[in-house]
Amino acid sequence: MFVFVIAMKRSLVQMHLAVLLWGFTAVLGRAISLDAPVLVWYRMLMTAAIMAAILTYRKLWVKIDRRDLWQLILIGGLISLHWVGFYGTVKYANASIALVCLSTASVFTSLLDPLVNKGKYDLFEVLLGLLALCGVYLIYRFQQFFGIGILFGIIAAILSSVFTVLNKRIAYKYPARTMVFYEMTTGWLFITMLLPLQFVFFPATRFMPYADDLFSSHWFHNDWLWLIILSLCCTVWAQSLALTALKKLSSFTVTLSVNLEPVYGILLAFFFYHENKQLHNGFFIGMGLILLSVVLQMVRLLRPAKTAPGYIEQKGGLD
Repeated sequence: MFVFVIAMKRSLVQMHLAVLLWGFTAVLGRAISLDAPVLVWYRMLMTAAIMAAILTYRKLWVKIDRRDLWQLILIGGLISLHWVGFYGTVKYANASIALVCLSTASVFTSLLDPLVNKGKYDLFEVLLGLLALCGVYLIYRFQQFFGIGILFGIIAAILSSVFTVLNKRIAYKYPARTMVFYEMTTGWLFITMLLPLQFVFFPATRFMPYADDLFSSHWFHNDWLWLIILSLCCTVWAQSLALTALKKLSSFTVTLSVNLEPVYGILLAFFFYHENKQLHNGFFIGMGLILLSVVLQMVRLLRPAKTAPGYIEQKGGLD
């Protein structure tokens, strides 16, 4: 019994550390000086390379059916656009607004899932979606100078819900790390094809990350350092921690932990960048409505017949 309790505590720490790392992505996005498309190009390339090394070292390569490969290619493209929108919100608004907008993704997913998987709509879930949209409207209404950033955030949330639903259809077939590798690789190829447009419309865009001396007093301005942490810790390590913790934790604990991601991220943004000084009361009211919709949706999902592992495998640390 004592050993079981110790294992549970360790798994809970692992799960919350994974969620904390996912919440850190927006903070790191603000720390990296690159424009959103270039930042995504580097993150996907580095994550794919790390995943390839892990799969090769552990001999975990799995053959993908051609039909499923095309779906992974589509999902990879959607993830790349999702990240561009997410980091676009960080750049044009701030990390807090990016995370609040992203928290609406679970509501959009509940609305899109019946459409894609030919299920029935639930009136209560539609009402939750409207509640979340009211929250977004309040944030926009009182933070209009962040308007384009909020737009990017909503687009990112919708794209997140789309690739989550698509991932759900094949998540049971393949290991999560294999799927992440293919999605990162195809997403990187997709963003590579689109990247020239960034330089056409924004000629001043810088491609090479800023690299100050790590031993100087300005070491925290080194883009390479944050890109490595973003790819290795916030994507690969976070996913490994979450998948390990799933073996011991209950559905309720996992789902509750994952939905704390925007809370952790916003607190980190307040701590590192004092973003709370940039936000009006409308932001906090809107955030409250969005979080209420997420919590109510979470409660509906916490039924004996529901399980959380599939959600984590679909998520794959892709924030």
